[in-house]
Amino acid sequence: MSSATHPARGHVDSATPVAIERAADLLRAGDIVGMPTETVYGLAADALNPLAVRKIFAAKGRPADHPLIVHLPDVSHLPQWAAAIPKDVIALANAFWPGPLTLILKREAGVPDEVTGGQDTVGVRVPAHPVALQLLRQFGSGIAAPSANRFGRISPTTAAHVQEELGERVAVILDGGACEVGIESTILDFSRNQPEILRPGAITADDIARVIGRRPRVRGEDQASPVQHDAHPSGDAPRVSGALAAHYAPSTPLQLFAATQLVEQAAVLAGEGSRVAVLAHSVASPDDARLIWRQAPADPVAYAHDLYANLRALDALGADFILIEDLPGIPAWRAIADRLGRAAVGSGADQDET
Repeated sequence: MSSATHPARGHVDSATPVAIERAADLLRAGDIVGMPTETVYGLAADALNPLAVRKIFAAKGRPADHPLIVHLPDVSHLPQWAAAIPKDVIALANAFWPGPLTLILKREAGVPDEVTGGQDTVGVRVPAHPVALQLLRQFGSGIAAPSANRFGRISPTTAAHVQEELGERVAVILDGGACEVGIESTILDFSRNQPEILRPGAITADDIARVIGRRPRVRGEDQASPVQHDAHPSGDAPRVSGALAAHYAPSTPLQLFAATQLVEQAAVLAGEGSRVAVLAHSVASPDDARLIWRQAPADPVAYAHDLYANLRALDALGADFILIEDLPGIPAWRAIADRLGRAAVGSGADQDET
């Protein structure tokens, strides 16, 4: 048959109703597809099909004990996945879903181990992207969808990023434009007595407190750095996506410097013959033709929106080093600082596992 009837794997498809229906059919058949969300693009599979879920791990090179987040069509699907649903969870779902909040809950018996990493908990959310919601409603059940990139590398925020990363490993990529938020969802653990944010995101501890009347703990909030090298700083916290010390990383070595040191350090490296790329949000580009300078937004929301696209652009330059201006130590920047800290730890090393 013609290629028009059977397009090549890994192609980008405009998210028309027909294309979304085809993607839902591919999911039912046990294949994997690229799906836009408001946070980052996800690599989607039928969350109730263990064989399909394993294809996610194979495509990404993701460790099998690393749990996935299940995306739901709406809050009415929650009882199929969670065994115990506190009233505060319903309040949070009503307040923030669809939106960038993942809730960690005790799992229902039928949830596959492949989704949970063998734990007794499951992460769930309802995404706030119209294409994702249309696909979920067309599919009619939960979709497991971690970020659609090779494990440990920079998350994708456009369909082109997914195609560059995964190519024919994915059946089709639905193009929903650039992601609105640009960094992954807040992960809030509600599986234990005290709610705790295990991964910061656009929804903050104060946002949550306004809904449930109490402020959750925040993993690493009392630490000098938001990056926790211990995956279980609270002792019995479940494993969750994006909690490893090395994550979101470019292939080019990445270093963070305070604003007062940024230009000096860049000049030192350039003077040693290194090719240096810089991302700054408050420091203006110096008059130094040796440096590749990229100016990021000074507003944290806009900075987050552009973060992964900026990292990808800098990583593609073939520089010897990426230098990034450190961020303000205030809550509005916490989620971005978390991503950049992990990117710095993981940068430079070859993390491909496939």
